[in-house]
Amino acid sequence: MISLMGKNTYKSKRRRGVFAYLERTINLEENSFYGLQGRYVPRLLFLLLMGIFYVGNTHHYERMARKVSQLEREVDALRVDYTTLQADYAFDRKQSEVARRVANKGLYETPYPPLKIKSK
Repeated sequence: MISLMGKNTYKSKRRRGVFAYLERTINLEENSFYGLQGRYVPRLLFLLLMGIFYVGNTHHYERMARKVSQLEREVDALRVDYTTLQADYAFDRKQSEVARRVANKGLYETPYPPLKIKSK
């Protein structure tokens, strides 16, 4: 009997990406750190720590810069709203505007000045 299926073979998955490329090119098993002298290890660790601190500080600064620019935009928008409301309020306080608004309710401004009542 003839089998229609082919023979099972192992197909290697070729990994892609930056780290897979580095792993293929730098072969860490050959270039191990056995020859690294002990006096350089603290310096390398210090440089690694400073690099991590630098990257973290940069991310923090960029985040704060974005937040500051967003808050500046909000403050500008609120300043425009405040100025507009203040101008509207100043317009609505005028005597002629108040008289015009209450005229439809039957209230009118008297043409005579107020009278003083004096008691003896």
